[in-house]
Amino acid sequence: MHRQVLSHRGASAVAARRLRSVLGSVLGRDAWMGRTHEVKLINTAAGDTVKIGEISYKLKIPRNPELVPVKHILDSLPQTVAQHLRWIMQKDLLGQDVFLIGPPGPLRRSIAMQYLELTKREVEYVALSRDTTETDLKQRREIRSGTAFYIDQCAVRAATQGRVLVLEGLEKAERNVLPVLNNLLENREMQLEDGRFLMSSERYDKLLQEHTKEELDDWKIVRVSEDFRVIALGLPVPKYKGNPLDPPLRSRFQARDIYHLPFKDQLEMLYTVGPNISAERVSQLLSLATTLCSQESSDLGLPDFPVDNLLPALHVLNAFPMLSSQQLVQRLYPYTSILGKDGRSAVEGVLSRFELLDGRRVPAPGAIVGVSVAKETEGRADVTLRIKDKDVTFQVPAGTKEPRPPNSSPNFISTPSHAQLLAEMMQSHMVKDMCLIGAKGCGKSVLAREFAEILGYSMEPVMLYQDMTARDLLQQRCTLPNGDTAWRPSPLVTAAIEGKLLLLDGIHRVNLGTLAVLSRLLHDRELDLYDGTRLLRWDRYQTLKEELQLSDEQLQERSILPVHPSFRVLALAEPPVLGAAGGGSGAQQWLGPELLTMFLYHSVTPLARAEEMGLIQGLTPNVPAEAAEQLLLLTHSLRNTNDPTAQSLASSLSTRQLLRICRRLSQYPEESVAHAVNKACLSRFLPSLARASLEKSLTNCSIQDKADPAEQTQDYSCVVKDGVLTIGSVSAPIYKPSEKMKVPDVLFYDNPQHMKVMEDMLKDFLLGEHLLLVGNQGVGKNKIVDRFLHLLNRPREYLQLHRDTTIQTLTLQPSVRDGIITYEDSPLVKAVKMGHILVIDEADKAPTNVTCILKTLVESGEMILADGRRIISDPGEAEGRPNLIVMHPDFRMLVLANRPGFPFLGNDFYGALGDIFSCHAVDNPKPQAELAMLKRYGPDVPDATLQKLVAAFGELRSMADQGTITYPYSTREVVNIVKHLQRFPGEGLANVVRNVFDFDSYNKDTREVLIEALHKHGIPIGANPSSVKLAKELPLPEPQMTGHWTINQEGNARRKLLCPTETHLIDIKGPVFLRVQSHPCNRQESRALSFTEEKSHWQIPMDEVNIICDVATRDDVVYVATCNPVSLFSASERGDAIQSVDLYDVFPRTISGAWQPFVTIAPLGSPLAGQVVLHEEQSNTVLHVDLVTGAVRRLLLTPDGDQPAGKASNWWSSKEQQGGYKMCREFAHKNWLLFYKEEGNQLEVLDVLEGRVHSISLPINLRSVFLVAEDRWLLLESNTNKKFLLTKPMHMAAEESGVCQLHSISEDQADSGHGAGSADVSVPQMLSRDQLPNENLSAALNQKIVSPNRLLADSGSFARVVVGFPDLMSPNEVYSFKRPEDLSAMKRSDGGGHMFLRGGPQASAAKQVNCVSLLSANQVVRALPPSKVPLREVYPKDVTPPMTAAYLEVTDLNSKKVKYIPVPRSRTVSPYTSWLSKVSESDVVIAPLGSGGVVSVDMGGYVRLWETGLDSLQRSLLEWRTMIGTEDGRPIQITVQRESGLDVSAPKHGKIDANNDPHVGGNQWAGGTGGRDTAGLGGKGGPYRLDAGHKVHQVSQAEKDAVPEDVRKAAREMAEKAFKERLKEINMSEYDAATYKRFSGAVMRQVQSLRSVLDSLQAKGKERQWLKNQALGELDDAKIIDGLTGEKSIYKRRGELEPELGSPQQKPKRLRVLVDVSGSMYRFNGVDGRLERSMEAVCMVMEALESYEHKFKYDIVGHSGDGFDIELVRVDKVPKDNKQRLQVLKTMHAHAQFCMSGDHTLEGTDASIKQLAREEADERFVVVLSDANLERYGIRPELFAQVLTSDPQVNAFAIFIGSLGDQAERLQKTLPAGRSFVAMDTKQIPQILQQIFTSTMLSSA
Repeated sequence: MHRQVLSHRGASAVAARRLRSVLGSVLGRDAWMGRTHEVKLINTAAGDTVKIGEISYKLKIPRNPELVPVKHILDSLPQTVAQHLRWIMQKDLLGQDVFLIGPPGPLRRSIAMQYLELTKREVEYVALSRDTTETDLKQRREIRSGTAFYIDQCAVRAATQGRVLVLEGLEKAERNVLPVLNNLLENREMQLEDGRFLMSSERYDKLLQEHTKEELDDWKIVRVSEDFRVIALGLPVPKYKGNPLDPPLRSRFQARDIYHLPFKDQLEMLYTVGPNISAERVSQLLSLATTLCSQESSDLGLPDFPVDNLLPALHVLNAFPMLSSQQLVQRLYPYTSILGKDGRSAVEGVLSRFELLDGRRVPAPGAIVGVSVAKETEGRADVTLRIKDKDVTFQVPAGTKEPRPPNSSPNFISTPSHAQLLAEMMQSHMVKDMCLIGAKGCGKSVLAREFAEILGYSMEPVMLYQDMTARDLLQQRCTLPNGDTAWRPSPLVTAAIEGKLLLLDGIHRVNLGTLAVLSRLLHDRELDLYDGTRLLRWDRYQTLKEELQLSDEQLQERSILPVHPSFRVLALAEPPVLGAAGGGSGAQQWLGPELLTMFLYHSVTPLARAEEMGLIQGLTPNVPAEAAEQLLLLTHSLRNTNDPTAQSLASSLSTRQLLRICRRLSQYPEESVAHAVNKACLSRFLPSLARASLEKSLTNCSIQDKADPAEQTQDYSCVVKDGVLTIGSVSAPIYKPSEKMKVPDVLFYDNPQHMKVMEDMLKDFLLGEHLLLVGNQGVGKNKIVDRFLHLLNRPREYLQLHRDTTIQTLTLQPSVRDGIITYEDSPLVKAVKMGHILVIDEADKAPTNVTCILKTLVESGEMILADGRRIISDPGEAEGRPNLIVMHPDFRMLVLANRPGFPFLGNDFYGALGDIFSCHAVDNPKPQAELAMLKRYGPDVPDATLQKLVAAFGELRSMADQGTITYPYSTREVVNIVKHLQRFPGEGLANVVRNVFDFDSYNKDTREVLIEALHKHGIPIGANPSSVKLAKELPLPEPQMTGHWTINQEGNARRKLLCPTETHLIDIKGPVFLRVQSHPCNRQESRALSFTEEKSHWQIPMDEVNIICDVATRDDVVYVATCNPVSLFSASERGDAIQSVDLYDVFPRTISGAWQPFVTIAPLGSPLAGQVVLHEEQSNTVLHVDLVTGAVRRLLLTPDGDQPAGKASNWWSSKEQQGGYKMCREFAHKNWLLFYKEEGNQLEVLDVLEGRVHSISLPINLRSVFLVAEDRWLLLESNTNKKFLLTKPMHMAAEESGVCQLHSISEDQADSGHGAGSADVSVPQMLSRDQLPNENLSAALNQKIVSPNRLLADSGSFARVVVGFPDLMSPNEVYSFKRPEDLSAMKRSDGGGHMFLRGGPQASAAKQVNCVSLLSANQVVRALPPSKVPLREVYPKDVTPPMTAAYLEVTDLNSKKVKYIPVPRSRTVSPYTSWLSKVSESDVVIAPLGSGGVVSVDMGGYVRLWETGLDSLQRSLLEWRTMIGTEDGRPIQITVQRESGLDVSAPKHGKIDANNDPHVGGNQWAGGTGGRDTAGLGGKGGPYRLDAGHKVHQVSQAEKDAVPEDVRKAAREMAEKAFKERLKEINMSEYDAATYKRFSGAVMRQVQSLRSVLDSLQAKGKERQWLKNQALGELDDAKIIDGLTGEKSIYKRRGELEPELGSPQQKPKRLRVLVDVSGSMYRFNGVDGRLERSMEAVCMVMEALESYEHKFKYDIVGHSGDGFDIELVRVDKVPKDNKQRLQVLKTMHAHAQFCMSGDHTLEGTDASIKQLAREEADERFVVVLSDANLERYGIRPELFAQVLTSDPQVNAFAIFIGSLGDQAERLQKTLPAGRSFVAMDTKQIPQILQQIFTSTMLSSA
């Protein structure tokens, strides 16, 4: 039905049009129009009258006829317009001012001008903008020959001369400007600045009757003409953006709504324009336009359709009837770019309703075929387009230069889509100005340049920036050489007059209120400038010239100039950010209804892959094809996703960046693509999510960063030779500068990493790029740049930017000399002129809009300076033109910026301009490089100190990367510490590092993190030098000669027994390759706060049920074996990783019964270093494990193979105690081992290298074997404990008849009064394989002696020394240090860390003896359970001994002391207690470590390294003290030194006290503590330290500074009281408080760090802006001339910017946390604590977002088998205090306990995403916490991935809690990168959440 009506209407209109053309010739125009209101011009004798309808107006003859508008009246006046004119005339006759209000577009202005033209009135036109001030309206001062005069401005001129003041854009002006006109509007009165007073004509005429004209002139009263009227044009403000009208101002106007012309009138106008187009199509287009202007469409958020542009569009359609309507609509209304998904579908719905969706059928114009200068008309060109296969020729405006055929430029590669775009631009160019919309770096500027050259235009680029003012656009003030002020036209105005193509680059940046100044120029080609000059449209100018018969010169004198007919504007813009309802000023939807009316729009689409490939190969022909393919694959895969992270990555891989990468690859084809991509995206500084996403995309596109093996070893060095500089592999000639002094020279220590960066920079520098270096503070950016320029010998200019930098300060510095303004060149201009290198530092601090002007400079080499000069790059253009600066070919820019994002919170320089520079990320040097560099800074600082610093700072940096701490500590800080230590070596490291960390000393959480990190690496910050907590020493009994051992060898007895041996090869099964897992080792230095024997400790990553059974060391690697399940761990003493191999599957199981294996380790020596042999005692399994490759081989020693002992017996409960197999590993480092079975009579010697076993049969049954030397072994017979010595030939294989001899040993007791009973026969527990060094032997026995010897330990003595054994055959003396009580006699009932768990009697001796000898330190160390330690002697009476796992008993034979070092309790202990007690009698196992120490591993897997040797302890103590610094307690004195002859008393040794009493002070005794001038500890001024074994007295500073105890107590009580009050207030019990503390304490740090991020975001949001036109503040450079003339408001100051009126309200961000509270969470909580971790995560969210509710609306929802929307926290009811938060946690726990099984992860995620998408929010986040057993419920990961990315408006993230097996890892592979995380360790959940927050929230800050 509807359609028929339309077509009828169309048909009738066509008929009417035919009729009109017939009748028109008969009747004349007016008769046809005269339906209701006619407009008549009546000439009478009394003067001319204009009549509209029945209202008439008498014309006056204008005094300045050139100010009367011409050629505004349309040929045919539509009826509505006539009605508007009639209304204006009524108001004019009433003397009222009118306000024409209506939608954007030129119609209102055109009606006003038509009226003024009809009534022959002169016009004063002002386009108001946000920069208009009252001086622009009333009076402005100008200086003429040294005096300031007031020049009347438009309002005053209009009032006095009787003109009409047209004010356009009232909603743009700032609020305080327009009220200036209030009185003028109301009473026609106004007080002027120069003392004159404007008075209304009636009052003036009354006064004139009483006074003369002269009197009134003296009183400075001026008459306001009665013809003065104001016509204001404005937009209705609530609907459109702008300031609402001031009520007093509004009341002074009469309003008239001027809407678009009615449908009928519009239709008729359009018919006349497009005679070639079918009437139906015209009416469809108009219907579409009207629909999109309706109220309903604006409710949908669609901007108004620019109806006025239908006229020009129909011109195009008329010339090209084959164009599709949809394409035409896209140009008028680019809905695909400006609207979101809903908006687009709405518009397409309307299009299809009016049958305009024909874009697919109709072909677009193909390409431009030719361009030629038009013959008849000047300034036009004929363009021929090929469409389909038909050529169409038409005329367009053209420039003054010769047109150039298309595609003939060498640096423009045409692609089909660009050719088509250029052809479309030609069509639009025929009728109107255009705007190109496209992402940055997609070729807009190149296309614009090509377009201009094809048509022979000169281009005038104007770079727009954010705080650009209307003055910057049109005219700026300047001074003439004689000091007069004048106005200098801007490039925009000169372009209009000279007919150039004006390129407005970046109209999306500029403020709408400023752009509005141009609307009249764009619509009508007219412009009024500040100095009164008027630019008129060419034809109007010609008409005026003819009517007034004036020449060009005369018009120019009257300041009227023509706009050149060829002048055109081409604007470039980036597409509006979709859905950004106001995330900051940059993200506004700039393309609003007003701008839509100004241009026709063309979208520059990103190139298709094939086109981009063609482009790249055309511009960089030598690029490796494979690399280019990979690059494009990656780029297009990133561009085509709808993931915002990937999109932002794609934007930094714009076509421009790709070309740069390819240029570089064609020069250096060996470089990897991955390196280039990482460099272009600055991946080092991306948020962790984005980085993950990039890495995943790189692997998906199979781009690997090939680690080039040469690179690691290659030595980066820089050499200058014969004027050529070589860095790494790149060479460049050295520059010969004219100004030597500007070449930087800097102290720089080469290190490989910085050399690599410099090599990279040099590559790009040689390719002609400008460089951008991005990095944290203090990583050496400036140093690198200065060094780089120093090496190249390039002079530099230096500019430091800051937040107050303006464009003027970047380019020119204005100053006033003798009343004339002069400009000083800034470093930038100097560098451009002279060809220096411009270094711009801190580029991210300046507002982005300022740094944007660098873009044109870098890209096109053009830039306009504030004084009118212009920089150009092509010297050819410069000839004969003044005011040009030609850019020197050597000019380059090096820009330095901090990395984007938190904590720098600079402006994102990289985001705005990153793609026009070649970017380099500068990072802190790697540890080796940093260490080498610090050595150069501090050659005398000890290496250990430097290593500690490097390690500690390395850890702090990685913490900063993870977001645990906010400040990224850099090399600069370390260098400063090292410099200090170098200069003042006496100061302790702990004091000096405070120079860096005192900044954080008031932030409790950061401080704790820092101290923990520093302590971990052994920097004792906060330690007191007197806190030395070494164990107490007890005296040893004197050594006694207790007997002899005699080796029986008399010939007569022939007690020699021969033992036969046989040899066979071993069988090897395997190898099996097992996975060697690497775990991070959280190694803590133990001497952080106090000095103890313990050096460092770390935890082995093992399960709670596992049991440690052995530890062994080789070199500095510690090996630990566990036996439940069997696994092997290894870690180097200083290393940061723990390797582990799980051997659970390799060990053969026994047939029945529970099996408790017991494993011992033998680490092999070179050439098998890094390999170990494991031996299981029960099954006699021998495994050979290679920890590097993971190869495990089983060695079968007996040929009969693998049978275990007769029947599987449980060795801990069987009645007949069966002996196990034992391994002797004393000579494992020589790669041979010995195996024997207890009670057996065979020795098996395994040679690992040769793979042989030698079996030795014995005549005795064995109890134990000690290898005292390689060829002499001590054997114990099992029943009698009789000792035998077995001697064997050194090399068994050599003599086949290898025979071993067995000698019995007889023991004789020293005469002690009774015979030697067998009970006294010592059973060695440990026998050393080597002898004590002679000096140690002598010290031990208190006599000078040189002899072979062995150190032995048994239960009855601390130690025994057997002198002469095993080499001397004479009787060997045995010296013993006897124990007061035999160890085996002591009960082990009480004490013991976990004793109470171990019930039952002791079944058998423990398998681990835990006794080791340290021969070089002359010590025996045992681990004893507390029950066997004389605790009463060790600890004073009133001290209860600490809970310990064991004590290390250190018997020192040098000092004859024994001390007991407590080993702290293990954190966890396996529940298998009876098994534990088999392993070791105390809770630890120990092994010797190096020369002076042991390593202990407790049953919880805690490894501790102990230093026991006295010498090494003393060295360490010295080091530790120097690290703390010698803070002796003496007050610091300030002395002024005068030379005197007296000498200080010299240091001396002092007297030695025979009694060795402790001495404190006194300046005389040696070995005192705390004195001066004599040797001792803790004193000052003595020559060296001497320790006589006393407790050290320190005159400590800490004691003096300590707060008195009662004060501390009061503070504590106050805190406790407050805490209890608070609990009472929220009535929470203390138990509840403790429970809550458990959760909140765990995430305290994350909460803290999140809150600091949020705070700084808030602070950044409150960043202040420059407010211009202030009456006080700092002088605004732009207003310096106004200051000269005496203006008041020439200042600017920082203030908080009011949000623009009408700019959308900032909505809060919306977050939903979806937690898994299903049954599986509760069930597996015991395994990995997942439910508790989820509760912690929830607690973290609640705490971190507390009091940010206005910024973040959050809720927490659970999902489980019961459903997917279990409400935990509602958006409108977030918990306010701890009690309510605890309630939420309790609910979670209870739900998980009692809910049904099942899984609703998918439904929950889906529902949440949909719900959030419907809500109003700035951004929306969904975080899903779930365990990964989706497969169990049949949920496919692909489905989940689909759901996560289902709505681009909602950022959804999934965190999977480590699950059974590798489910979670598999799942993560299928999910989109950066969207899913696996928390294998549930402790990571809060950290991951924090990561998600920081990286996403920051992106939107």
